Amino acid sequence: MSEDPFVGDPLDREAVGQVGLVALFVTALVTAQVTAAKVLALPLPFELPALGAQILLPGAALAYAVTFLASDCYAELYGRRAAQVVVNVAFAMNFVVLALVWSTLVAPGIDPEVAAAFDTALGPATNIVIGSLLAYVVSQNVDVVLFHAIRDRTGEGLLWLRNVASTATSQAIDTVIFVAVAFVVAPAVLGIGMPMSVGEAALLVVGQYLLKLLIAVVDTPFVYLIVRAVRG
Repeated sequence: MSEDPFVGDPLDREAVGQVGLVALFVTALVTAQVTAAKVLALPLPFELPALGAQILLPGAALAYAVTFLASDCYAELYGRRAAQVVVNVAFAMNFVVLALVWSTLVAPGIDPEVAAAFDTALGPATNIVIGSLLAYVVSQNVDVVLFHAIRDRTGEGLLWLRNVASTATSQAIDTVIFVAVAFVVAPAVLGIGMPMSVGEAALLVVGQYLLKLLIAVVDTPFVYLIVRAVRG
């Protein structure tokens, strides 16, 4: 008898896959939450019209893209209802993350320089938090619903189509909501810094979405690998 309790048991393999995907989703989501404030400038080997030779995007972009990979795999393996439960429970857990980070920041520290560095690196900017939370809860639910709407019409085949189509659409919604709320609406309403112009925000949306669209295409083989590994 094998000493490995998961070898040859499809039920255990599915359970491990379920826990693993939820863990991946939550890990990526928490990482996105604590890295969203840093704006990255990724150089391009060529210049794009209006965008120039670099793409500006939040530091959370890659981690957040992983959440879509995990949720699409989860939706394919365990169904729409289960995926929506994960998405919306994780949304609630965002507030737990914020509370824990905030409590750590306000607690007195021994070294003022270290405390100041923590404040700078992890201090959640109100406009970023509002934009990211709103974008998350809308786009992730759209992703799950659209994924299964395509699956209902195409059957179990064409996994690549529902993965790319649902992620590309929901990422577009996510990008527009996040940029509009975090950099235009919230600063204007709350007086947090200078709001971007519509033109500047549009360029930021385009730059972010190009990268997110590329990730949506590139992650498709990984979706197949994960789904096949769990199903056996």
